[in-house]
Amino acid sequence: MAEHVIVGLSGGVDSSVAALLLKRAGHRVTGLFMKNWEDDDDDEYCSSRQDLIDAAAAADVIGIDLEVVNFSAEYKERVFADFLREYQAGRTPNPDVLCNSEIKFKAFLDHAVKLGADRIATGHYAQVREILGTWQLLKAEDGTKDQSYFLYRLNQAQLAKTQFPVGHLYKRDVRRIAEEAGLPNHAKKDSTGICFIGERPFREFLARYLPKQPGEIRRLDDDRVVGRHEGLTYYTLGQREGLGIGGVKGAPEVPWFVAGKDMGRNVLYVVQGHEHPALMKDRLAADRLSWVSGYAPHTHWVYSAKTRYRQPDAACEVENVDSNRCEIAFAAPQWAVTPGQSVVVYESLVCLGGGIIA
Repeated sequence: MAEHVIVGLSGGVDSSVAALLLKRAGHRVTGLFMKNWEDDDDDEYCSSRQDLIDAAAAADVIGIDLEVVNFSAEYKERVFADFLREYQAGRTPNPDVLCNSEIKFKAFLDHAVKLGADRIATGHYAQVREILGTWQLLKAEDGTKDQSYFLYRLNQAQLAKTQFPVGHLYKRDVRRIAEEAGLPNHAKKDSTGICFIGERPFREFLARYLPKQPGEIRRLDDDRVVGRHEGLTYYTLGQREGLGIGGVKGAPEVPWFVAGKDMGRNVLYVVQGHEHPALMKDRLAADRLSWVSGYAPHTHWVYSAKTRYRQPDAACEVENVDSNRCEIAFAAPQWAVTPGQSVVVYESLVCLGGGIIA
């Protein structure tokens, strides 16, 4: 049945092909470009001006109208403020997860409904299906591009109104469809990271909002001082680059990794070796739970989970689940499990949901 679908057009090839496929399927399609960041919006690091030009050019080829909406205020209040709070507390948040639940599938969805949309669509690599009145979030067909990890905080009402038209396609096929249709962005490079940081030096960006608080770097194994850090905010568990440690007397020539933070003492702890036991954890606790499936996993059933986006699924059991906290036990130790990141639980291809690693 033909519907009015409003597509979040980002200027990239994925959302453009999503709109094209919906138009070809007979739907009434409108494109919507979301502007989510205004501070220092310049061409060097944040490409929103060029993205809007690309979105307009694609919409013209597809033959759909394009509207522009500014969600910068909502983004700063709902996403960026939380981002800063988490870093200030010594954790490492994933703002893309919050952006999806608060902006792309909340502010955008609410706005689209006001415009008369039956559904919204995006270029995310994921899939949705309905079974007996329950909506399931599924992994994408292209496992190398699957983005269900970033969508686990959606709810049933949001899923019921959402389509992912490219979720059943491989990236190479998306680019082929775009090129054959004459879309000007068919070869456009995929965006990386989030607009307010983009390709800019991360530490330099964060220092504008969270002042530097230098302190000691100590070796976890013996508490020996081996260097100085610029501020615990700027480091994350498992980090190897940018530590400035080298030539420590009596230490082997093995790479150093961040293994922990003592916020009270302002100490950064490091260890040597990628497989150091301090970097390996077989259990974690998570809070701020969100079950996109509409129900919590059964305790002591074998599921799989990932604690970061670019990570293979790891066998696990979910334990001690209550309304806002659970524990997850892994069959094999996981590397650099990081507070503030998301742990996302799957049953085969179905994303059940997850929470923030505590």
